[in-house]
Amino acid sequence: MYRRYWDEFPRYERTSPKEVKGGIKASSGRGDFAKNWWAKRWIQVLESFNIGARLSRGKTYARKGQVVSIEIEKGEVTAKVQGSRPKPYKVSISMKTLSPSDWSKLAGAISQQALYSSNLLAGSMPEDIEEVFKQAGLSLFPLKAKDLKTECSCPDWSNPCKHIAAVFYLLGEEFDRDPFLIFKLRGINRDELLKMILENAAEIGSTPVEGETNINIKPVLPPEPLPTDYKQFWLGSEIHNVILGEVSIPQIIAALPKRLGNLPFWRGEKSLTEGLSESYHNASLEGWKIYLVK
Repeated sequence: MYRRYWDEFPRYERTSPKEVKGGIKASSGRGDFAKNWWAKRWIQVLESFNIGARLSRGKTYARKGQVVSIEIEKGEVTAKVQGSRPKPYKVSISMKTLSPSDWSKLAGAISQQALYSSNLLAGSMPEDIEEVFKQAGLSLFPLKAKDLKTECSCPDWSNPCKHIAAVFYLLGEEFDRDPFLIFKLRGINRDELLKMILENAAEIGSTPVEGETNINIKPVLPPEPLPTDYKQFWLGSEIHNVILGEVSIPQIIAALPKRLGNLPFWRGEKSLTEGLSESYHNASLEGWKIYLVK
């Protein structure tokens, strides 16, 4: 008996997903899932793969907060997405990482452009950085659907399914906040990349160029380590009897929390550091007033 190809696959009636409390809900509302060019580029690449209606249903899942959790590691994203069944589905997205020699080559090229380094240090992605990858015979973003290996524990035979698509879109929003996560998917984290760039920049500055004066780039001092004892971080250490120097409100409010960075996939009305900055500023004012009274 003749059977159509599609009849060989089981069919599942569309059902409504179970409501999630505290899920990662998209903050974009009905607008775009990305603001900055690098996050938009990620979304554009995914939509160019002609995945179809699954991306649209993935948007709905992302906006309803059906994604329970997302973890981003080098070359891999793991997530849990709540569907219609009691137990959330397990999602994994793998992306081919670049080799250490590839990253060394890229760091050398980036370090030769001061604008690239300054943008990255400021948490922004240089607009033409894709050209640097292209010249090295590499790519920052996936070029075709096969560059991304995706899996989901749901019964849907489609791959990627709507659960994977929901994670795709939330990743786009998170890339807006932290562009270094794109590099992490390619195999290198923020600190490792910046260290390589600074080391290459120091070598360039210490190498004489014919006809030019040798300019040495001063090594960047390591940041002050954060206290390992959480009590010391929040309560501070013992104050000496004699305080030297002028007492004033810090120029940089909430410096230590800012060094820690925002929590990933934070969905509050304000960013965590922004909310803490207000508290730190108010506390500084009160402390300053108390000191003046004494």
